[in-house]
Amino acid sequence: MVFQKPPDGGWGWVIVVVSFFTQFLCYGSPLAVGVLYLEWLDAFGEGKGKTAWVGSLANGIGLLASPVCSICVSSFGARPVAIFSGFMVAGGLMMSSFAPNIYFLYVSYGIVVGLGCGLLYTATVTITCQYFDKRRGLALGLISTGSSVGLFIYAALQRELIELYGLDGCLLIVGALSLNILACGSLMRPLESSSSTPPEKMCVDKIPDQYLVYHGKEKTIEENISILEKGYIDEKCVNNVPDCKQDNILNKNVLSSINVNEKDTYKKKVVEQTNFCKQLAKRKWQLYLTYWKETMVLFKNKVFSALFVAILLFDIGGFPPSLLMEDVARSANISEDDYYMPLISIIGIMTTVGKLILGILADFKWVNTLYLYVTTLLMTGVALFAIPFAKSYLTLAMLSGILGFLTGNWSIFPYVTTKTVGIEKLTHAYGILMFFAGLGNSLGPPIVGWFYDWTQEYDTAFYFSGFCVLLGGFLLLLAALPCWNACTSQSSKLPPNTYSYKVASNA
Repeated sequence: MVFQKPPDGGWGWVIVVVSFFTQFLCYGSPLAVGVLYLEWLDAFGEGKGKTAWVGSLANGIGLLASPVCSICVSSFGARPVAIFSGFMVAGGLMMSSFAPNIYFLYVSYGIVVGLGCGLLYTATVTITCQYFDKRRGLALGLISTGSSVGLFIYAALQRELIELYGLDGCLLIVGALSLNILACGSLMRPLESSSSTPPEKMCVDKIPDQYLVYHGKEKTIEENISILEKGYIDEKCVNNVPDCKQDNILNKNVLSSINVNEKDTYKKKVVEQTNFCKQLAKRKWQLYLTYWKETMVLFKNKVFSALFVAILLFDIGGFPPSLLMEDVARSANISEDDYYMPLISIIGIMTTVGKLILGILADFKWVNTLYLYVTTLLMTGVALFAIPFAKSYLTLAMLSGILGFLTGNWSIFPYVTTKTVGIEKLTHAYGILMFFAGLGNSLGPPIVGWFYDWTQEYDTAFYFSGFCVLLGGFLLLLAALPCWNACTSQSSKLPPNTYSYKVASNA
């Protein structure tokens, strides 16, 4: 299907609004899970590493399943996927209120809620990219601020609900709020195709030539019927030679006793269904092979290969602060009198600002979005190295704000991916990248928690996190250098519909 030219407005702004609220409602609680993390530590008495798995799964499992999410959105569309996922998120949150142990939360909050969020994220990003081209950076920046605003509001909201109704009541209320995703999803009207045809039942004539079983002279129905009869008789003769003549006589007697019209109709249906099943199976196999060939083509792009390594290392090191910063402050023995605002709320509001500013910058022609993304990675690594030296609320709040702003690079990541592989391969490539991002999200907080359980302090853990983010940034920068592109452009050519960065002209 070929979509019409993105309108860059009109109903696209409605898509932006409902996508904003969709991410607000689905990601508010999982991103602000640091508030619940403290309650679960006290309620179940498990170690920090084991308890951190709940929040890391909720934020990582949806990204790990991004290839599946991409297939779902491509097959069923953004609207049905969004409505179905709304039930998943609301149901998972409500089930979590009845959790008897931490292992139940792994499934209800980690897997069910996380998978629902992954489906919703893929649906909102995909449909927004379809509606916008020239203003895509702004549109993606606006919808991605929904999760950041949700982080800011839900951090305070969940803390207040816990004080009023307890942990169970908080999860029930938050789950009920998530049902509003259904209303948002119903407004995600798909962009009509430029050459749309009325849906009809697939038939043999409409199957492309490359998937036909018979490429040579097309046989008539009567010829196919005679082939089937001959094959059946020959098989009987080979298996039982003495009875061959007897079988032929019986077969002729039976056929002669059947009405000719009914026999022909039945045989025609058998032949048509047999050919159709063979052609359909071959088509599915060809599509499967094409998918893996396209995947291999993507990884031949050195920028894309470096991008997946960078996003993996960034999520391993950059995600833990949003989950564990509250516990970092408590471990530093910061007085509650100096605790003016939750650190998670600071991260949330500054992430909103970062997404908006970075998204706007991405739309300027003189800004190289890849270099902009690399800069955010390097600065994030430096900020993570500074966390062990922060021993007061003021310094932790400043670092939380810096990390929140730099985490806003999520708004330009789809933009970077689109420019790297093209809009035609966005869903495929983005699903692969989000898989590695989910792997990083799932591993990051437990690793930091295990470091604390081992050393009884967070310093070593954040040194490790900073090193991971810096390594990913330097690898991506190396792949994007003009000299590196000049050396490889002569030896290899990118396949069609794949775009590389012309960093020399945009720097």
